[in-house]
Amino acid sequence: QVQLVESGGGLVQPGGSLRLSCAASRFSLDYYAIGWFRQAPGKEREGVSCISSSDGSTYYADSVKGRFTISRDNVKNTVYLQMNSLKPEDTAVYYCATGGICGYNGNYYYPDYWGQGTQVTVSS
Repeated sequence: QVQLVESGGGLVQPGGSLRLSCAASRFSLDYYAIGWFRQAPGKEREGVSCISSSDGSTYYADSVKGRFTISRDNVKNTVYLQMNSLKPEDTAVYYCATGGICGYNGNYYYPDYWGQGTQVTVSS
């Protein structure tokens, strides 16, 4: 069964950085588009970023554009989300997903598989 495991979350001060990892097992990430979502308390889940399988195109939500960078390492079978200039409003549980397709606004449609999530807290 497909398995995704996120890591790298934590507590960081505003303006700081974190790098999230999404490690896959039992399938090769390079054949699939991967999306990152986040969900803050009391809010709906939102798409943050996506990387396509075909040509590695990347897509971002407007709220993170210029601050977050998604990338993949096919050798390590891992997708990363580098988050810089973090703001308190970035606080959320971050999830990666696969099995779907990328949207131009950083969203990710029709995911089949999800990781368990990793908490990111931006606070002074």
